[in-house]
Amino acid sequence: MPILPTISTFFIVISAIFVAIGWRFIVKGEAVKHKKAMITAAVSAIIFFIIYMSRTIFIGNTSFGGPQDLEIYYTIFLIFHITLATTGAVFGIVTLILAFKRNIRVHRKIGPITSVIWFFTAITGVAVYLLLYILYDGGETTSLIKAILGT
Repeated sequence: MPILPTISTFFIVISAIFVAIGWRFIVKGEAVKHKKAMITAAVSAIIFFIIYMSRTIFIGNTSFGGPQDLEIYYTIFLIFHITLATTGAVFGIVTLILAFKRNIRVHRKIGPITSVIWFFTAITGVAVYLLLYILYDGGETTSLIKAILGT
């Protein structure tokens, strides 16, 4: 079990848990606790992103090492996850900006959508982790630097 993917996956799960906690707080009318939970969720997501990008640049991404006949399904699933993650990140940033600018009317409209996208991102991210590192041995790993420089 590789340490960096395990740590980064941990942080995305923590992020989703704090989004759920924050959602619960706002439903109960506890705005200050909601804000703290959501900031914690955002910080956890940022830590995930820093670890993920550092690993991608310097160590590389791991290709699917499972059975060849499952690779197409894994690739489709991965594209779905990446699309969700990108959409969730953009929605997350916008939702946070709206909150910090006190545009609560719009924040309330897109916050639940952002949360649901983030939950699915976390779930599919854990599934990708399980497929790459737990259920199957990972495939090749090539760093972005090596791929660009051709070394």
